[in-house]
Amino acid sequence: MVDKVTKLTDKEIWGYKNVTYNEPFFTGHFPQYPVMPGVLIIEAMAQLSGFIILGPRDEAEERNMFFMGVDKVRFKGAVRPGDRLDMHVVMTYHRDAGQTEQAKMKAESHVNDNLVATANFMVGLFPDPQG
Repeated sequence: MVDKVTKLTDKEIWGYKNVTYNEPFFTGHFPQYPVMPGVLIIEAMAQLSGFIILGPRDEAEERNMFFMGVDKVRFKGAVRPGDRLDMHVVMTYHRDAGQTEQAKMKAESHVNDNLVATANFMVGLFPDPQG
């Protein structure tokens, strides 16, 4: 759900998703007035959030990233076919306990500089049980 990460620092990340008419969810949401479902906007922001703690890794690690929580979700506008969903995430808390890590994030999404969604996330990295 993230087409490109445009900038990554220790505590912030910027990226976007190009929302096209070909997205399968537009056929049912809604045929006469297609809008990107809010749950998929949340998913895109959550995926971008995970790159903050995955981004600085030097080597591939056998760990899984899990979406652990979401709070304070607000939708302020519609995301429609042809829009570019610009996302910005700030890490507000990070705990590294060796094989496991947890982080809290604040995320915003914009279309044409107009705020369309905000949310707070918690993500975690955990050892791969197969690995």
